[in-house]
Amino acid sequence: MSAKPALAPLAHQAPGDDPYAWLQDRDTPEVLAYLQAENAYQEACLADQAPLREQLFEEIKSRILETDLSLPSPWGPWLYYTRTTAGDEYPRHYRCPRPADDSNTVDESHEQLLLDPNALAAGGFLSLGAFNVSPDHRLLAYSLDTSGEETYTLYVKDLASGGITTLPFEDCDGSMTWANDSQTLLFAELDDTHRPWRLRRHTLGEADAQTVFEEPDGRFFLHCYRASSERQLILLLNSKTTSEAWVLDADTPHGDFTCLAARQEDHEYYPDHGQLDGEWRWFIRSNQDGINFALYQAPAAQVPSRDQWQVLVAHRETIMLEGLSLNASALSLSLREGGLPIIEVHPQGLAPYRVELPDAAYSLYVQDSLEFASTRIRLRYEALNRPAQVRQLELANGAQQVLKQTPVLGAFDADAYVSQRLWATAQDGTQVPISLVRRRDQLDQVVPLYLYGYGAYGESLDPWFSHARLSLLERGVAFAIAHVRGGGELGEAWYRAGKQEHKQNTFDDFIACAEHLIAAGVTRSDRLAISGGSAGGLLIGAVLNQRPELFRCAIAEVPFVDVLNTMLDPELPLTVTEYDEWGNPEEPEVHARIKAYAPYENVKAQAYPAMLVVAGYNDSRVQYWEAAKWVARLRTHKTDDNLLLLKTEMGAGHGGMSGRYQGLRDVALEYAFVFNELGVA
Repeated sequence: MSAKPALAPLAHQAPGDDPYAWLQDRDTPEVLAYLQAENAYQEACLADQAPLREQLFEEIKSRILETDLSLPSPWGPWLYYTRTTAGDEYPRHYRCPRPADDSNTVDESHEQLLLDPNALAAGGFLSLGAFNVSPDHRLLAYSLDTSGEETYTLYVKDLASGGITTLPFEDCDGSMTWANDSQTLLFAELDDTHRPWRLRRHTLGEADAQTVFEEPDGRFFLHCYRASSERQLILLLNSKTTSEAWVLDADTPHGDFTCLAARQEDHEYYPDHGQLDGEWRWFIRSNQDGINFALYQAPAAQVPSRDQWQVLVAHRETIMLEGLSLNASALSLSLREGGLPIIEVHPQGLAPYRVELPDAAYSLYVQDSLEFASTRIRLRYEALNRPAQVRQLELANGAQQVLKQTPVLGAFDADAYVSQRLWATAQDGTQVPISLVRRRDQLDQVVPLYLYGYGAYGESLDPWFSHARLSLLERGVAFAIAHVRGGGELGEAWYRAGKQEHKQNTFDDFIACAEHLIAAGVTRSDRLAISGGSAGGLLIGAVLNQRPELFRCAIAEVPFVDVLNTMLDPELPLTVTEYDEWGNPEEPEVHARIKAYAPYENVKAQAYPAMLVVAGYNDSRVQYWEAAKWVARLRTHKTDDNLLLLKTEMGAGHGGMSGRYQGLRDVALEYAFVFNELGVA
């Protein structure tokens, strides 16, 4: 094993200044040398786990059908689909003529390769942003990020000739939206803080693009998309708490966008365009009558004023209206009630109904609403012990058909595992849901446990299936998700109870979940691993400072741990847009509040669990130095001899290394670390 990296030298600064701020000097020899030394130390410390990592990699890979075909999606005269091939990192994109019987049968003899990301990646990093075929099916607009920085280059491919045009625009967010003339593209550009702020309009064949809209408020993101009807273009401007939409007829893309409803602080609304009783309508999901949102409709003959909005589905105190899918014959509402996702279908002229499902805890969403005229939609459904299924739903009567289930190769029996929903009691008496899966033959045993959490931005961590996780379960390691406040699992109020001045609730909830799992006899502190990424890394960092004795080991991926310093720097990407989530620390009371929980500031002279910390050098969301500074401070202060490892992916961004096999190797590294710390054979 190589020697532990030398403690990061403290900068000569006045008391109170950030002692490791020098690690923010990107690309300097000193910083690169430090990160390389930490990487070398991590590799040396885990060198004896290399055989186990390779075993895990091959084991996980052996469960995956490496050569597979996605479920084709019909659009116009074509079926569009992807195919994965053994040995390739990325799926290839294809289409073939649509069968006369309207089945999903692929005609391989007449299929056309649209895009091969494997050839484009050439072994390096690659992220595919937009992949949009033009309305006339002749052209493909796509965008690529080759560094992980989430800045994209735009391309247009002629699908008949194969000719590719690189569009001459820089600092693009990767989005590309077609107008109905199949010649006009709308795309967004990033400002200096990496915020999509300017909408541009480009006509193919012209050298430049016209600026359509600029959003000066640093809290707002800009996004353009096609309505469900494909008859309208929608420009959405939204912060964490407020939104505003502008609309334009997709047949006249060189006209001016018109505001649907002027922004009003704390009013969020999201429009779509479709039909009701044979007439074109605007459908607007809005929180103007309550935090859980209601659905409104308004005439579409002209852009309606806000007083023309009529309630279609009223606000409900215990049910969150999260989303809307439109077809000509039905509205499909994505709801959340009691911590579970629900699809409620409103067929035109028929009584509404809810989609029925077999499991107690699950993930469910509309994966594909298909063409606007379709009488069917496709749902994606999965549970902790049930591989993902694509289910076809007949909108008129609710009949379901499983069109495709993600295969699990080898000996897999879903009934050998039990998926449960437990409830922990937080300090203030709040009941916090936990999703748990473990082997059926271990229900009465104390087992090692891997506990995952996030708890920010109102995002819901619904239970999902994982081929890799079977390597935990088969070795007797249970897996659980703590659905803490700050997430959206129990609606908007649940989210608000874990943000801003209520952020400590997120950490208290996670600790309560860990304590409940211990008290219930599921696990013990010395057999408990915890994990989280990004804002979930903030969660992990905070609970490690507050209750380090509760856990045996921890994994923090691209962790947002230097919260105070980041939020004090408005020049950093995304800082200003985050004020609505965390607060602006230029305000004294917010400064004190963030400082009280920020993982970096609250590192103490105490024993910490073993830790594996992963960063991405090109990460534009959570800068690499957050993890590096945190680890440097921990090395200086912690009083134990447990492993503290920092791995910086020098060629990756926020999502880690690209490619499916590279992702499996990352999982194998983390699982081997956990097995070693928990004493799992």
